[in-house]
Order: sequence, then structure tokens, then C-alpha cells
Amino acid sequence: MTTTADLRTAVKTYWTAADNRDWGTFATTLADEVLYDLPQTRERIRGKERYVRFNREYPGDRHVRVERVVADQEGRQVAVRTLFTVGPQELHAIHFFTFDAEGRISEITDFRPEPYEPPAGREHLVERY
Repeated sequence: MTTTADLRTAVKTYWTAADNRDWGTFATTLADEVLYDLPQTRERIRGKERYVRFNREYPGDRHVRVERVVADQEGRQVAVRTLFTVGPQELHAIHFFTFDAEGRISEITDFRPEPYEPPAGREHLVERY
């Protein structure tokens, strides 16, 4: 059984790898059929390969600091508050993670502060809704 400590470790590994652009480690935290939702841009990505590529190709120099991690007692879900730094701008975001039976991230929903139009060039990776 996956413990809350396991979930916290997985999420911290995910964010550290993303911040360091360590896409191999980042991919190990994800289930093969991971589903990523970004409601503010109405985008959805299905599958580990596409999601890793989406992050690798994301424009700009961004960094993330995890501020709070809350895991459920059943070992299935985590909520995370982060602070993103993009140049001089700082933005808070809330992320919800669901895990599969092996302790890998199977679903991610990211909530950013405001709706926005996504940058051009990622249409080959996302579905719009």
C-alpha cells in the first residue's frame, strides 16, 4: 500500500525533476497513461510521452517552489500549492494529483491564477476543450 509519505516523496521528486529539467526522473513519477488537465487554457494531454514532451518544450525560464503538500489517508490523492517564478513574475498555483496502485501519478489537474490563452506551438500535444 502506498503511504502518505510515499505520495509526498513522489510529488517532491516530480517537482524537483521538473525544476531541474531532469526529464528522465520526471518520467519515472508518471503512469504510462497519465492524464493532464489545465482548465485555465482548456487543454488536456493524454500519455506520459506527450506530457514529458509538453514540459520539455514549454517556453521560457520558469522555476517552481513547493509550498505545501497535503496527502489523503488512503494513499491515492495529493494537493500541492506551488510558487512559480517566471522572470520577475511570481505566480501561485494549485495542483491535484491522483496515483495508481503502483504509486505513480495517473492524473494531474493544474489550476493557475487566471485563465489565459496557451502559447503557440503545442497544438501537436494537446486537446482543447
